[in-house]
Amino acid sequence: MSRVVTTYHQRVAQEKRALIVTAATALFLELGYDRTSLARIAERSGVSRATLFKQFPSKAALFDAIVTESWSTADEEEDPPPAGNVVDGLSIIGRRYAELLGRAQMTDLFRIVIAELPRFPELAHAQFSHGKMPYFESVRSYLLAEHEAGTVRVEDVDLAATQFLGMISNYVFWPTLLVPGWEVSAERVAQVVDEAVRTIAARYAATGPGPSTQG
Repeated sequence: MSRVVTTYHQRVAQEKRALIVTAATALFLELGYDRTSLARIAERSGVSRATLFKQFPSKAALFDAIVTESWSTADEEEDPPPAGNVVDGLSIIGRRYAELLGRAQMTDLFRIVIAELPRFPELAHAQFSHGKMPYFESVRSYLLAEHEAGTVRVEDVDLAATQFLGMISNYVFWPTLLVPGWEVSAERVAQVVDEAVRTIAARYAATGPGPSTQG
């Protein structure tokens, strides 16, 4: 019985946490980070102040949670794929990345950071260190594993990861963030990912020509 009770309390806590994060994101967008108090977030989310402070003792901790959840994948099965077939592996990573960028909370996160950057640069640092960089590192590690397996020849894995993710985000995410009403169809997203995969696979093919040494 105690296990059932514990599971129930954990589920309730997770539900309340989700309500708090959703309410905080909406208020940060509406009022700005500075003008949004934890008390107002508790009121909007429908939880007590004690419950909110127990989970998030500060706005900074709450914003970190928004970043982490915005960049998190669905479950543990979404670890980088094993090395051995770079086309299949990059296709999986590319689809996951496009799905991640297509979430409303990702757009909301970037809008908060951009709006508050002049007054609260620490939000950008949090977004970068807790969100973008861990995700980037997972892609970098995958490309390094492929290089070590001999399926590709990548001398600069940082650059290769940036190239791959940039080809997807520049089409799928940034116009959506900046242009009201901009939409990209699922078919077009799939095509963008496929072209990015083919480009990286061709550029870094293990049997292809090495990088130019001409100055």
